[in-house]
Amino acid sequence: MTTPPPAAPAPSPGDSDLVLVERTVAGDQKAFELLVIKYQKRIERLIGRMVRDSDLVEDIAQETFIRAYRALAQFRGEAQFYTWLYRIAVNTAKKALVDLKRDPVVSESSLKGGDDDDETSGVENELTSAETPETVLAAKEIAATVNSAMEALPDELRQAVTLREIEGLSYEEIAEVMNCPIGTVRSRIFRAREAISAKVKPMLENQSGKRW
Repeated sequence: MTTPPPAAPAPSPGDSDLVLVERTVAGDQKAFELLVIKYQKRIERLIGRMVRDSDLVEDIAQETFIRAYRALAQFRGEAQFYTWLYRIAVNTAKKALVDLKRDPVVSESSLKGGDDDDETSGVENELTSAETPETVLAAKEIAATVNSAMEALPDELRQAVTLREIEGLSYEEIAEVMNCPIGTVRSRIFRAREAISAKVKPMLENQSGKRW
């Protein structure tokens, strides 16, 4: 009896993305549709943290995928596909905001979170685990303070901390998306965390003495 050959290792997400890119470039439209389905929600979530007008998010996301499709033949796989796509999304959002003469500001509605898998709801969920009126109120106040602190951050700091804390990108990937040295990324994230902490820490200290 012939021994069957060992099963091939499962492709990583990055490998599967590259395969879909290659199929798209070869003329397979369905392959690009799969990439859109895979990343549309994440792209819209990222853009939603750059613009105040939530009505613009879908249009900017659509423009992002159009630009990505047109430039797909230039993607060589040196970086992960999603970091390449994120960079296009950031640049597209910036261009749209400049065209509209609007400042990039965090969308309040996007930070409140409407998606079941939106990590921004994690802080509030953790803080409200006791589900008493006092803890619910405190969590909402802290969440509002965090949102306000993020909204007040300069654009570069807000983008960096969003990509790190919300999207979970590595420092190397953020440097690729933002087109800057990794040291700059670390500095921006540190400054963003410090600014947010400065606003939230007094609230936590005030609440620490209470018994709920």
